[in-house]
Amino acid sequence: MAADRHTAAMPLGLGSNILDAAPNTEKSLFDNAREQSDSGNEKSTAFKDGVAVEVDETEEDKLPDPYVPFPIDPGALEEKKILRTRSIVLGLICGCLVNASNVYLGLKTGWTFGANLFGAIVGFAIIKFFSVTFAENFPILGGKFGPKENNIIQTTATAAGGLGNIFVSAIPALYQLKLLNDPSSDFWRIVSFTAVCAYFGFFFATPLRKFFIIYVARELCLIFPTGTATAMTIQSMHAATGGEAAAKAKTKALGIAFSCALALRVASQYAIGILWDWHIFTWFYIWGHYKNLAIHVENWGWYLEFTPAFIGSGMIVGLNPAYSFFGGSVLAWGIIGPALVHNGAAYGVPAGPDGDANWSDYMTFASFKLADPKHHPSPRYWLLWPGVLCMIVVSFTELFCQWRIIYFAGRSVVKATTMALNKGLKMAGKNSPYLERMSAIEQKHLVEDPASEEDQVKWWMWFPGLIVVIVMTCVVLGVQYDMPVGMSILAILLGFIFSFLAIQCTGVTDITPLTAASKASQLVLGGATKGEGWPIGQAQLLNLIGGAVASGAASQSTDLVIDFRVGFLLRTPPKLQWVAQGIGSIAAIFLAPGMFVLFAKAYPCVIDLEIEKCAFAAPSVGAWRAVAIAVTDPSFPIPSSAGIFAICFSILGAMTILFKYYVLTGSRAGYREYVPNMMAVALAFVLPQTQYGTAMVIGATISYVWAKRNAAQFDMYCYAVAAGLISGEGIGGVVNAVFQIAGISGDKYGSNIACPGDAC
Repeated sequence: MAADRHTAAMPLGLGSNILDAAPNTEKSLFDNAREQSDSGNEKSTAFKDGVAVEVDETEEDKLPDPYVPFPIDPGALEEKKILRTRSIVLGLICGCLVNASNVYLGLKTGWTFGANLFGAIVGFAIIKFFSVTFAENFPILGGKFGPKENNIIQTTATAAGGLGNIFVSAIPALYQLKLLNDPSSDFWRIVSFTAVCAYFGFFFATPLRKFFIIYVARELCLIFPTGTATAMTIQSMHAATGGEAAAKAKTKALGIAFSCALALRVASQYAIGILWDWHIFTWFYIWGHYKNLAIHVENWGWYLEFTPAFIGSGMIVGLNPAYSFFGGSVLAWGIIGPALVHNGAAYGVPAGPDGDANWSDYMTFASFKLADPKHHPSPRYWLLWPGVLCMIVVSFTELFCQWRIIYFAGRSVVKATTMALNKGLKMAGKNSPYLERMSAIEQKHLVEDPASEEDQVKWWMWFPGLIVVIVMTCVVLGVQYDMPVGMSILAILLGFIFSFLAIQCTGVTDITPLTAASKASQLVLGGATKGEGWPIGQAQLLNLIGGAVASGAASQSTDLVIDFRVGFLLRTPPKLQWVAQGIGSIAAIFLAPGMFVLFAKAYPCVIDLEIEKCAFAAPSVGAWRAVAIAVTDPSFPIPSSAGIFAICFSILGAMTILFKYYVLTGSRAGYREYVPNMMAVALAFVLPQTQYGTAMVIGATISYVWAKRNAAQFDMYCYAVAAGLISGEGIGGVVNAVFQIAGISGDKYGSNIACPGDAC
């Protein structure tokens, strides 16, 4: 996502230490449910047999140790074979659904979601049905089903659902800057790039399982909330008492939400102004015989859109991010934008049908087709720079406020390096007291590894692969993109560094700092290209490709370490998880580029800035493109007023973060939830479609009221409903793209009634 990625929503019962570690403005909807209890009762929430229950604060010491695998259930079945064709195939299908949804949603607003819980719930429902319906020895589909095989499904789904982030950020930016040809002819070129990103993260994440989950998890308080929540969900669904019934109820809710969202997304294209978008101010304008001022509100994009995905997103992210996002839209597109146009600092472009006097006042203020963007910008171009700079500054400020994480991440790198060197010396029959001391782990910090030696991933399985991938990365980047070996190695080193940082942050806060990682890599690579005499286009190409390698590696390795955390808690053999991850990554290599090519062909505006109307705002793409331009173009094509405002706005964002961390402490910490989420506010500046903020507010409000009125029902169904809405619209968007290419879409056979200028 353009903003830092939430790995997934956290369910009830993870413990107050996790919630306190995470920034209050980033709390999930499940925190709101937790806060619904009477403030006079000193109670918190815990899981018992998969069900959320309240416990007294004095009983918290009795809660399970989060650094110990779940206890073995004496009544549980013995899983002899868990890496099965049915689990791998179903995991691939779930991952494909999430991957397709993420490309669609990422191009819409920059938001993406993980496949962990989706794969766990859907996988349970389908394989449980197979195991009950078919005989024990029935080929492929038959046989018992337990939590470890469920984990394999989820692991495969996560790997197959990954890598979409680079196709909603750096890759489209390359096409918008005309640095590549077209996605269809570049398909295998993109696939080779995706392959090295995928397996760089895959092989690099393998040794990090033992390091982050066994060696330093307790010392660094690495809970990995999403991984823990996924493992608890799987365990609860397989619980002897009530688990199967609860899982069926969740799956039914997810299926209904998915089907309704998919049907609405596909059907609405044929009557978009009635079923999908409500242009209320256009209606007033038409009812007023085209003579009132309502069209001027419509010009700024203020209308309702019944988008299930972003209603579902609002249900997941909670009140603060949703209302902050909406507030940013009001500030950018309701106050600052109109003020810019009124004072002649920015300009709109006519958007109505040619020669139709009724729509002569209909304008668009979101054009990127500009002859002189520095001196004659559109409001969208002007607002882009404050939004991007504020996101970068806020992300780094958040990161530096968590300076302990950076410090421990540095220690982690040192310890991992010394452990590897010490092990290598021992294998060579030598000994180093210094390395022995530096790599030592205190007994109190040791975590028992439930996997036997034969179930571990041996060094010879991953280390040669890592070396080969590093070499192939240099070859692919050099041959396909003319990137010097030195720049390729720099991008790989940045990938190593940011992977450690991303895993550490995710383990503590459940937020993967992709904004900081990607923008820092772009800034470093931009500095490396200075003074080399490269043409601007080549410098921008190197900047975007190198940044994508670093960001993609950080994202992929973080996802896979989270999977290892799930397996650790469920006692799944890591070697089998590793195989599932490798198979899932193969699917992602072809699926993510394929989805991008599909959307680029159906909607060329995704890669062509000269096309005025576009259903996809692609804010992450705009942010990557803006940074690449800013660090490589000597003319610095930013309006002076936009640059000044960007600095002031970024200072305000940084001060807000500092105020939250250093003023709202102790007894005042409860007020943090009222501090605006500046990342979401800044994202709204980059995104001219205000309807997404409105939809997220609707979803967040629904989840808040639901949690207040019926917390048990909320905990049972909310995530399932939200996941169904998000994935259903995403797959519906894929169907619409296919219809668009086939010539049977709403553009040809639908109606634009109730749309401004007879076009939605």
